[in-house]
Amino acid sequence: MKQWYEELFENYSNNYEKEPFVVGTKGEVDFIENEINYDKNKSILDIGCGTGRHSIELAKRGYSVTAIDLSEAQINKARLNAKEAGVNVNFIKKDARTLSFSQNFDLVIMICEGGFPLMETDEMNFTILECASKALKISGTFIFTTLNGLFPLFHSVKDFINKNHNSETNKNNTFDLMTFRDHSEYEFEDDDGNKKLIKCNERYYVPSEIIWLLKMLGFTFIEIFGAELGKWNKDKNLTTEDFEMLVIANR
Repeated sequence: MKQWYEELFENYSNNYEKEPFVVGTKGEVDFIENEINYDKNKSILDIGCGTGRHSIELAKRGYSVTAIDLSEAQINKARLNAKEAGVNVNFIKKDARTLSFSQNFDLVIMICEGGFPLMETDEMNFTILECASKALKISGTFIFTTLNGLFPLFHSVKDFINKNHNSETNKNNTFDLMTFRDHSEYEFEDDDGNKKLIKCNERYYVPSEIIWLLKMLGFTFIEIFGAELGKWNKDKNLTTEDFEMLVIANR
């Protein structure tokens, strides 16, 4: 049986690229470049790359990028996008829970919920962090965004998603305070125009949880900020108004 995130991205690459949240790519890559001091020798792994927007932008700027995603449709679209952009990115269809990289990369990025925290159990989510950590060189940097558990304590997740997506409808949300999971029904239209309804299950994390999980993996310097679309900035303190948090971790 397919999980909801597999069903969503089975045939959703074209419509995915029409979403409002994809417009921040260049600003986000500006931030990523600054974090690695514009060193073109840095090797980069993009986990949950989707249609390749961050990977391709980094490749345009001269970086060597390997990118993985669970969805074959997303990977195929990413390869087409890279070809049209005239850049080379090593796109691989791969589950983020089963990566076998070992200290291969100077930077690992995982943007816009690239796998984590979409998994159905906390153990699976942790495995993604663990695989990302193993892929990093000892002196490497891990940059990712994830759902901010402080947000649903003060706001409606359903209203936020419906306001910031094209044509989909998020409904029947139930946020569980014991597990910090938001259960909902998500209605969308795939690339062939078929309307579908899936049951979603997403895990929200509070900052202290993220810090604890990363410390378990050997990261000693961890910073967390509010992730404003396309305008990542270390002056942006995380608040209850931020739907996502930006995490930067080093050993």
